[in-house]
Amino acid sequence: MSPRLVPAGSDPAGRRDRPLTITVDGDPYTGVAGQTLAGVLLAAGRTSWRQAPSGAPRGVFCGIGVCFDCLVTVNDERDVRACRRRARDGDAVTTQSRATGERDGQRP
Repeated sequence: MSPRLVPAGSDPAGRRDRPLTITVDGDPYTGVAGQTLAGVLLAAGRTSWRQAPSGAPRGVFCGIGVCFDCLVTVNDERDVRACRRRARDGDAVTTQSRATGERDGQRP
C-alpha cells in the first residue's frame, strides 16, 4: 500500500483552514487554527525565542513538552510550553530570557 497525497485545494471534504494572528514581542505572526505556538513560529522561520541561563538560544527541542526549552509568556501567563499550547487568534506572546539568572528584573 502506498501513501496517497491530496493537495489542500483538492480536498473532497472542502475543509478550509481558519487563519489566525498572534503577536510575539509586538510582531505579528500568522498561522492556522490547530497549530501550536511553536508551529506558528517555526512556520514563520523563527527557531528560537528564549535564552538559557548561559545565553544560548532556545526554541523547540523535544516537541512534546518534556524539556521545557520552548517556554514563553502567553497573555500574561508565564512558563507556557509553546510546543503544547495551541495558538488562539489574538494571543499576545512574549519571550522569556534567563541569560542573567533573572526574571523580569527580579531574582528567581
